[in-house]
Amino acid sequence: MHVVATAGHVDHGKSTLVRALTGMEPDRWAEERRRGMTIDLGFAWTTLPSGAPVAFVDVPGHERFVPNMLAGIGPVPAVMIVVAADEGWKPQSAEHLAALDALGVRHGLLVVTRTDLADPAPALTDAAARIAATSLGPVEAVAVSGHTGTGLDDLRAALDRLAAALPAPDTTADVRLWIDRAFTIRGAGTVVTGTLGGGVLHTGDELELTGPPRRVRVRGLQSLGTPAGDVAAVARVAVNLRGVDRDMIARGAALLTPGRFRLTDLVDVRVHGDAVAGLPATLTLHAGSAAVPVRVRPLGADTARLRLRRPLPLRFGDRALLRDPGRHHIAGGVTVLDAAPPTLTRRGAAARRAADLARLDGAPDPADELRRRRLIRRDDLRRLGVPTDIEPVAGDWLADPGHWEELRQRLADEVTRHTAGHPLEPGAPLEALRHRLGLPDRALVEALVRPPLRIRDGRVGAGEPTVPETLTTAVREAFAGLAGRPFAAPEAGRLTELGLGARQIGAAVRAGLAIRLDGNVLLPPDTPARAVRVLAALPQPFTLSEARRALDTTRRVAVPLLELLDRTGATERLPDDRRLIRPEAPAASPHG
Repeated sequence: MHVVATAGHVDHGKSTLVRALTGMEPDRWAEERRRGMTIDLGFAWTTLPSGAPVAFVDVPGHERFVPNMLAGIGPVPAVMIVVAADEGWKPQSAEHLAALDALGVRHGLLVVTRTDLADPAPALTDAAARIAATSLGPVEAVAVSGHTGTGLDDLRAALDRLAAALPAPDTTADVRLWIDRAFTIRGAGTVVTGTLGGGVLHTGDELELTGPPRRVRVRGLQSLGTPAGDVAAVARVAVNLRGVDRDMIARGAALLTPGRFRLTDLVDVRVHGDAVAGLPATLTLHAGSAAVPVRVRPLGADTARLRLRRPLPLRFGDRALLRDPGRHHIAGGVTVLDAAPPTLTRRGAAARRAADLARLDGAPDPADELRRRRLIRRDDLRRLGVPTDIEPVAGDWLADPGHWEELRQRLADEVTRHTAGHPLEPGAPLEALRHRLGLPDRALVEALVRPPLRIRDGRVGAGEPTVPETLTTAVREAFAGLAGRPFAAPEAGRLTELGLGARQIGAAVRAGLAIRLDGNVLLPPDTPARAVRVLAALPQPFTLSEARRALDTTRRVAVPLLELLDRTGATERLPDDRRLIRPEAPAASPHG
């Protein structure tokens, strides 16, 4: 299918022409038919001589209804510009052409109507010249009379040639259906319509509905009045939705492939039209079928930042237009250069941003986007319309190679700095490194680690931690004062005298200089194995008191030491709280 919109001044015969081509009434409202003037969008279709179906979006021509007209032409790939032979070029002819030029429409046809009332040549020559100076360039022109039928066969043939010249749609693209109508059908529920510019819709699809975002399911599809299991672009399509009320949908909303678009209320754009410096502070942005008030912040000679009153699903390279509704003036077209721009808070940030935007054309470049963003999730980049096959560095995180190497060096520097400042610790904590590097995900820190750095127990260090000589000496002195009592433990006061606080004791335990039991009991590392040998010589089973006497120690040491032996399987605790040494008891570990 092909979809063509009409354009032109009010009462120049657009609807009459569509009616003559299709045999259908494009004016849907009784008031439109009574007044003989199109107020809102109309829709009709026919089959061309080649057998190709073509749908028409008939737009209103009166200046009061330009927003409706823009909602109709926004998503449509081709246009039929209508000029009356007896009136020639008129103000709304100019505004409609300015809108088409602003949107970058490149495929069109000039139709001079009412040839039964005047010689079409002057109007045709004038209009063709005006159109040739826009994005449409030179277009084929046809003279017709909707009333007499003269020239209609030539128009049908010209439409066939126009359709054949249109680029093939991307049916693999993500769906973004801009909604131009929403209504309710008894027994079916909510129905929305729009022009499908890319992708394929299937009955049963789950889609995301914007404003506010929610998931909906496709209950049924129709195209050109016929039910369909699937509809491929380009097409006019009616979508019967399940899970949403009609009152929750307005023109300008969109149906989207879930998770594939980012709703944004801030975009940086290139303006094709009026000088950016002279733009009003407030304009209306027309994108797809949406019309949203925006605040304009000039950045460069032809670039600006737009703050949208409500978010839209915009991507890199999207075309839209800015209109001043108060002056009935098309200020220009815009190309989206960035749909997730950085904040501009520091002095000179706007000028630097303008310089960055000056070299962009809206075409998505994965490598360039990574250089500018440095770090971004792959799905977030895809939501912006940037396809990429770059391998993630961690999870779904993508990184600019240069920035990644810089982060790796900074990680090594941070680990070195931490080790110098905290010699008793076995490395820098992963979470602390994440904060110092300004990274959003701990997995990125882990991915940055490479030899000689390594991760152990949630810390990053280089090889085995070194034990300061002062620590070794202090631990040796703590145990030396207990000569002859191998199962005694130094008192807390003695540890403090030797400078063995919690950090120092922790380092000594990690280095294998001591073991620490519950109650801050510090013992030599071979104490559990020696205790097993002593206790094995007792009559089995034995009590806590018997074990304490055999080990010649205090209850403060005996209780946590026996609990350690229980946990490691060296001893078995019986229901009456006595214990026995297990046959072939394993060497006890303080970490068991």
